Parts: sequence; C-alpha cells; structure tokens
Amino acid sequence: MKKFTSKITSKSIEQSGLPSGYKAIAEYVWNGFDARATTIKIDYDSNEIGYLNSLSISDNGTGIDLSELENTFGKFQDSQKMFTFSKTGFIKGKKGKGRYSFTTFANEAKWDTVFEKEGKNFQYGIVISKEDSQNYGITQEKKVVKKDTGTVVTFDTFFDLYGDQLENEAFFDFLASEFGWFLHLNKERDYKIIVNGNRIDYNRIIADSQNFEATIIDDKFKVSYVRWSKKIGDKYFNYFLNSDKIEKHRVHTSFNNGAIDFHHSVYVESAYFNDFLPTKNDSPSFDKNQLDSTFKLLVSHLKEFISQKEKEYIKENKAEDLIIKYRNDNVFPSFKNTSYEQLRKNDLENVVKELYCAEPKIFHKLNKTQSRTLVGFLNLLLDSEERDKILTIIDGIVNLTDDERTELAETLNRTKFTHIMSLVKLLENRHIAVETLKVLVFDLEKFTDEINHIQKVIENNYWLFGEKYHLVSADVNFETVLNNYLQFLEINNNKQPKISELNRKEKLRRPDIFICRKSSIPDPNSNDDIIEENIIIELKRPSVTIGKEQYRQIEDYLNFIVNETQFNSQLRHWKFILVGKQVDGFIKGLYENQKNKGKRFLVQSINNYEIYAMTWDDLFRQYNHRHRNLVDKLEFKDSVIEELKLKGVNFDKKLSSNLTESIIN
Repeated sequence: MKKFTSKITSKSIEQSGLPSGYKAIAEYVWNGFDARATTIKIDYDSNEIGYLNSLSISDNGTGIDLSELENTFGKFQDSQKMFTFSKTGFIKGKKGKGRYSFTTFANEAKWDTVFEKEGKNFQYGIVISKEDSQNYGITQEKKVVKKDTGTVVTFDTFFDLYGDQLENEAFFDFLASEFGWFLHLNKERDYKIIVNGNRIDYNRIIADSQNFEATIIDDKFKVSYVRWSKKIGDKYFNYFLNSDKIEKHRVHTSFNNGAIDFHHSVYVESAYFNDFLPTKNDSPSFDKNQLDSTFKLLVSHLKEFISQKEKEYIKENKAEDLIIKYRNDNVFPSFKNTSYEQLRKNDLENVVKELYCAEPKIFHKLNKTQSRTLVGFLNLLLDSEERDKILTIIDGIVNLTDDERTELAETLNRTKFTHIMSLVKLLENRHIAVETLKVLVFDLEKFTDEINHIQKVIENNYWLFGEKYHLVSADVNFETVLNNYLQFLEINNNKQPKISELNRKEKLRRPDIFICRKSSIPDPNSNDDIIEENIIIELKRPSVTIGKEQYRQIEDYLNFIVNETQFNSQLRHWKFILVGKQVDGFIKGLYENQKNKGKRFLVQSINNYEIYAMTWDDLFRQYNHRHRNLVDKLEFKDSVIEELKLKGVNFDKKLSSNLTESIIN
C-alpha cells in the first residue's frame, strides 16, 4: 500500500466543524449521489448490547478516478466539485471535508472503489485513520471485468455511534427528511436509499401534496408541490426539470419562514426547460433563461400558489398553536365568564389568528411582555369604535397584499362580536336618550320646555319616529324647511338645488321637527308607483295637554303643504305627529272617528296626508316594544341582554338611579 500526505494536519481536520451523528453518515450518502449514484445502501451489524460490529455505505455511482485522487483526497475544504456540474444538476459535497466525517464516530474508513477509464473498469482502495488523518494510503490499481462502477466505504472501531441509534425510527425519519426532497426530485429515475435491506420511504414525512398543470403563454408545465412534516436537508426551492426529469435550474421560493415551519418543495417539469440556460445573459442567442417573460410569469404564478398554500397551512395548523401558547402563557387579557365577555375573547382570538395568517412575522420572536403588549393593544382597539384602524396600523407595519388586506377587513367586520358590540352601543345610547326624555317629561315637568329641552333631545334622536330618516330641519320657518327639503332631494339625486322663495305669510311658521325618509315606500293607492315619505313633528311641553288648539295648529301645517306647489305632489306621503304628555277628550273622539283605518294614534287621514296624536308614554312604550323585539330575534340575545344589564339598560324597567342622576346633572 502506498502512503500519501495531504496538505493538512489532523488537528485542522478536527477543528474544521465536521458534521457528527446522523449528519456524518449523511455526508457519505451525499457523496454517492454526487457521484451520480441512483442507489445507496447502508448496511450495519451490531451485537446484543448495541455495539456496532460493522457499518458500510455503498453506491452504484461513477467511483473515484485514481488520476484525480490528488485533487479530491489530497485537498481539504477545496473540493474539485466546486467547479463541477453533475448531469443531475445537483452537487452537494462542495466543501471537500465530508470524507473526514467518519472521525466523529469511527477510527478508520476504507474506500473500495471501481471507476471507468477509456472504456475499462479499474478497482483500488483508500484508507484513512483518525489518528493520522492527514495521511492516506491506496492499494494497487487493478483492472476488473465483472464489477460495475461504484464505491463502498467501510468504517471500523466505533465510538459515539451505536446499533440502537441506527435501528431507531429517528434514523429513518432523519434520512427521509435529509434526502426526501432529493429522492422525490429524482423519483422518475428510481433513486433510493436502502438500510439493511429496507428502502427509505420519504412519503412518511409528506404532510401535504398537490399536482396540477399550468399553461404560461404557449408552454405547459407540470407542477408538483410537497409540504414536508419535518425540516428537510435543503433550502426551499422551485426545482425546474426538463423532459428527461433532469434539473436545469432552481429558484428559492422566498417562503423560508422559520417562524412557522413551512417546509416545502416545488417541482416543475416541462419541455420548456430542455434548452433552458440558467443565466441572466440577455444575449439574443439565449431565448430561454431567467429573463424570459414565460419564466418570469411562471415564477410569479408559483409564488402566488405557494403563498396560498402557506396561508392554508397556517390556518389549519400554526394559528391554533399560537392561540394555545398565548393562553398557556397568559398573554390574553382576562375575561369574565359571561356570554358577552366570552364573545369578546373569541373575537380577539379570531383577529389574532387572521393577523398571524396574513403576516406571521408580526408575532415572531416576541417575548411574553411584548406579546401581551401587542395583544392588549389589539383588544383595546377591538373594544372601541376604532377597530377598523387595526387594518391601517398593520398595513403600515407590513406590506399586505390586496387579498390579505381584503381578508383581514372582512374578518374585522364579519365577526358576531362586531355586531354585538355595535348593537349594544346603539341600544345603550338610545336607552339613555329615552330615559333623559322621561326625566324631562315626568320628573322635571315644571322646568321643561319644548325648544331648550325636548327639541334638543329629539333633534339627535329622531329615530324614535322611525328608522332610516333624514333630518331636514328643526325649529326653522317653512321657507327654510322648503329649501332644506329640496336641497336634500336634489343632492340625493346628484343635482344642484335651486333656492326657492315663498310669498305667503305662513312661511314664517316654524314646525319643530321635519324628517324625511331617504328611501321610498310603496304607494298605498297604486301598485306601480313608489312615493317619498315625510314627517313633521310638533312637540309639546309636559304642562300642555293636546287638544283642539294643538290639532288646529297641525291642520294649518297640513294646509300649507297642500297649497304649496313645490310640496304637494301626489307621489309624496306626509305624516304630521303631535306629541305631548296627555290628550284630551277631543283627540280621543278623533281616535274613534279613524278607528276603521286600523292605524293607532291616527286622528285625521286625507289622501296622502295623515295626522297622528300620541303621548310621551305611547312613544316610550313603542320604543321599548320595538327594541325588545329586535333583541329577542338575535341568536346572541342572552349576550346582548347580559351586557346591557351591566350598563344599567333594561327595557322593562327604568334607568338605574345613578344613571338618572347623571342625566339630570
């Protein structure tokens, strides 16, 4: 055996950061694939107590050319593979130190290799020992006839490696993770790894896969997507293969996000890559390269596809993991064990999930304090009327795509809690307004007047007389009422209004409240027409009983409308409503006269004109009944009622004494 000395020392090899454990074995497997092998065999034998008797790794590759030995074994961290292109399109062992990995688990390694030269096969051996690793010996080269090319490396005298480690499922999982992507890449050529006669099944770590065809301009591409359940032995690439399943190029997918363990590979096969040159040269002689429009569109299409797969993965797996972790770490604020509070909790968790799906980096590497701060900030916004600002704030931190922005906006708007919160706020404000009126009408009768008290409340709460109305005017003369009314109608129809002047002396009369409905209603006198609906309201202070005098005042308003050509179209419906603390016998008699019309509080009805008279208590009971029915129809009724009661709102009882005092004061 001849002895040769490499240009290194044993100490420099030991200090070079050689891989150990399973990774050390993987180096020899990769060396086999680098030598164009299609089959790698790992064979070992151990005794009853787990000590290794033997371990060998063989391949059917091209072998180690003796004439190139000085450029391979003679150099360290300067492998000739750095300047080599394999027909597989892949070279793993470019650092030139994988052959020394045995020094982390054995004292000696022996290579028995067969290579081809000038149409003939030759065989020889190489030996390296751990204690003298800078030197290596080779046996005499000899010509062989019945042996195929390939290499067998055998290890001897083991330490830090035992039989039970190789028999463990963890070893098979490691090999599947390390080589699965590569075996899948070369599955058409039946690449395989066999351990003691058992073929490694890399499908064991495939968590998801999808195959589809894509047409980009005039070329067809067969795409195979794989998501691995474990970290793989490569970065995350789009692999581009030609018609012979040979890799011609690869591009990072750009989804190497360590925060979510989204392990994936994408394999793209097409005749398009038969003449593909992985160069950025824009010379006209190269019509298929990275600058080609078809290739650019393909990469863009793949990016969009992988992005969607990542979102699906996060939603189905990682988002819930984050919520569980936050619960265990007490990141979420505390919520009471009530229906409403639990809905608040669910709302917050749903928004955190959606944000995490849109951009996991927002939550990545935050400590507990930072996580609590972020979640607490989100909770404050969600529990206010500013929840829509979350989208603006997040959009300023990370660049959301249009789809992500739309999806997040829909989440912020579609949750049940959003509607509950808005409804609770609406009902709370309306209840306070009603209770304020009750105090003014019943408790402060001598103090209250129409203009300074009652009218001010009604101006801001004219929903008491119906939903979806527009306030035209409050306590202004009829000329101003007319112009406000025409202005509203014209603006609603995208027209510029004209200023109108009235010549009648009645124009100075001042109705308390004039509201009109934005949308039209069916004409009761015709099945074909729709008409506008307008309401004029006359409010009376508590000390005034509604009788003939007040009724005549409303009749005057009605006559003014009937005789004003700009008001009196038959396609407009008018309601006049009198409201006071009580009505006298005259009004009760009018109720009887209109009883056959089947409309409560109606005292007069002529064509499209109706006059109503009602008490404040009628109005309050009507409000209470209408809003209680609204809550009763909700699927989250209990949650709304529960929260309203906590705020002192009860449709069957008066406001709490503390709230009443705050209104009066």
